[in-house]
Amino acid sequence: MASVLVPVAEGCEELEAITIIDLLRRAAIDVTTASLDRGDEVRPVTASRGVVIIPDTTLDNAMKQTFDMIVLPGGLPGADNLDNDPRIHQLLTAMASADKYTAAICAAPKVLANAHLLEGKSATSYPGFIEKMDLSNTQVTDKSVVQDGKVVTSRGPGTAMEFALTLIQILAGKEKRDEVAAGLLFKG
Repeated sequence: MASVLVPVAEGCEELEAITIIDLLRRAAIDVTTASLDRGDEVRPVTASRGVVIIPDTTLDNAMKQTFDMIVLPGGLPGADNLDNDPRIHQLLTAMASADKYTAAICAAPKVLANAHLLEGKSATSYPGFIEKMDLSNTQVTDKSVVQDGKVVTSRGPGTAMEFALTLIQILAGKEKRDEVAAGLLFKG
């Protein structure tokens, strides 16, 4: 079974975080959510619209495990909080070095950019986020979801379901993606 780490930071976009977690779990993918807390104490995370998320573990504990993919929800200040945590950059770099998947949606692709994972890639983000960065070696598009090798990016809350279904297809195959989509009555 594939395993995925979803770090949830204070101020993350709850629609994106919950959609990713929910759909991947519907596909029987092992999803671990982690707060940016240090040590062992897991504290609730308040998302950008006030929804409270209780993570499975802390980032410190999650870093002791191995994953097939790391997925960063966007939102502000959630994406900034992820970007400002050196452990996230360490994880992203380690995942890329191990030829594993990194994914981000909304404002979070800027975290991938700052970890130098978008160099020579095509990518997308919420309008204005990675476009305003100095990414001369990145082809920025306005597609809903972009996969370039082992890097997957998406635009925002309205593309979260398509993004999560793409991640399912990558990790569990098209048949599982179609099965989950059908159960959701997703027509995209």
